[in-house]
Amino acid sequence: MKKVVLSTLVASSLTMFAQTSFAEEQVDLRMSWWGGNGRHQVTLKAIEEFQKQNPNIKVKSEYTGWDGHLSRLTTQIAGGTEPDVMQTNWNWLPIFSKDGSGFHDLNKVSEYLDLTQFDPKELQTTTINGKLNGIPISVTARVFYYNDVTWKSAGVEYPKNWDELLAAGKTFKEKLGEKYYPVVLEHQDTFALLRSYMIQKYNVDIINEEKKKFGYSEEQWVDFFQMYQKMVESHVMPSSKYYASFGKSNMYEMKPWIAGEWAGTYMWNSTINKYSDNLKPPAKLELGSYPMLEGATDAGLFFKPAQMFSIGKSSKHPREAAMLINFLLNSKEGVEALKLERGVPLSQAAVTQLRESGVIQDNDPAVSGLKLALSLPHSINAAPYFDDPQIVVLFQDAIQSLDYGKKTVNEVAADFQRQGDRILKRAMR
Repeated sequence: MKKVVLSTLVASSLTMFAQTSFAEEQVDLRMSWWGGNGRHQVTLKAIEEFQKQNPNIKVKSEYTGWDGHLSRLTTQIAGGTEPDVMQTNWNWLPIFSKDGSGFHDLNKVSEYLDLTQFDPKELQTTTINGKLNGIPISVTARVFYYNDVTWKSAGVEYPKNWDELLAAGKTFKEKLGEKYYPVVLEHQDTFALLRSYMIQKYNVDIINEEKKKFGYSEEQWVDFFQMYQKMVESHVMPSSKYYASFGKSNMYEMKPWIAGEWAGTYMWNSTINKYSDNLKPPAKLELGSYPMLEGATDAGLFFKPAQMFSIGKSSKHPREAAMLINFLLNSKEGVEALKLERGVPLSQAAVTQLRESGVIQDNDPAVSGLKLALSLPHSINAAPYFDDPQIVVLFQDAIQSLDYGKKTVNEVAADFQRQGDRILKRAMR
């Protein structure tokens, strides 16, 4: 506790020093992020407070939804017009910073950004060639959450293994009808869940970074897509064809989710509250067990930084940008404003503050989900290329080919392996 208080005081002193040093210089910063309206409002509130404490620094906010954000940022970075401070994704590092030079090295601004508040292990996940490309705001993993009202209506206990999950789908169909499913998964969530199943079964990750290609044999890829087909045929989740019939809005805004017809999800613990908040009362989401194969030594979890804050390589004001990040993640006012909007924070000062104020509670779905994930065996770490946008889209196309009856499992498996290896070879060269 004393260490946290001392670190916070040091950080505050540095901020005061920096403010005094640059008081006569007017600085204009740009900050970008994606998210929903809740994230926009709390971030704007934090930025407003930062500007009050640093009247010589003006921050222009550039915020959007998720769709189109990456393509916009890609154009900006390519043209050297990226914002000073950016909310970034861990899987973007291979895209923008293969050698670590794509973003400003945050180690160089540690005088203004208190890095001691973060576990060195977590900082290592966003470090390339010794250059700190981003501050991980929080860590996250996908786990299962279930609609308590619908599952009670089906008379089924939350599954503890894969067989129970498959059996639940058939029970839902028999007792509640065709429209009811135990879970709903978007394509990227399905991809992660199948990776988890394969790691449990074969103890091999999906990507072999050393060989710069996929890590599965032809037979294993057939097994991979057979498991997907089995979950759809067992009525565990809607097919991509059925899901697409509801349009392109956010899943948690779709009628079947709100009404409880889609009675669960495999989702990031850091974002689960917005899914729970949209349920029709009195329904709520409860954390379920994680399905494990007998004898599995690794759960196959996909852990990653939920998001990062990075400073643009082209920024002319990296010191002031670092002050802004430090304010958002380590200061009393910034932490109070953001709370858990970007997940359970990694900053020690933020965790201490939010626990004392009662914001972090063990029964919160986001907190309990992270606690469960951390308790499971997870020694196999996902490569950032697993989350490569091209690979994710390729998987989406693959399951659509299955669900629309255009290809067989064997054809889909062969095509996915061949095209995926090409994408990885280009991405890793």
